[in-house]
Amino acid sequence: MNEKTQIEKKVQLYFDSMYESDPQKVEEVFHPNAKITGFMQEKLFEQSVEDFAKFVASQQPSAKEKEEPKDLEILSIEIAGDTAVALVRDKYIGLSFLDSLSFLKIENNWVIYNKLFHVET
Repeated sequence: MNEKTQIEKKVQLYFDSMYESDPQKVEEVFHPNAKITGFMQEKLFEQSVEDFAKFVASQQPSAKEKEEPKDLEILSIEIAGDTAVALVRDKYIGLSFLDSLSFLKIENNWVIYNKLFHVET
């Protein structure tokens, strides 16, 4: 499997973690030291992976259980050696997000090291 396909699978795992409200998938796809950062209602929002996993788990019932349509679009993936950036658009908790996901390849495994998000709606 090529590098781009591996990253696409990780982006799907990232989205599935939120769609299914699954904190284990959050912890699987993010590096333990990753940060989740952006602006919510014009205020800076920062979370650790642990905090984000708890937030994802708290979304009950999950979007999957509510049978909401999946909405994920990979806009671009740029790879430079063992680093990569994916720009994705997804719908989550009733909002449309534009996410910049920075990846590192550690021990042949791609993980998200940083998530910057912008709320579009």
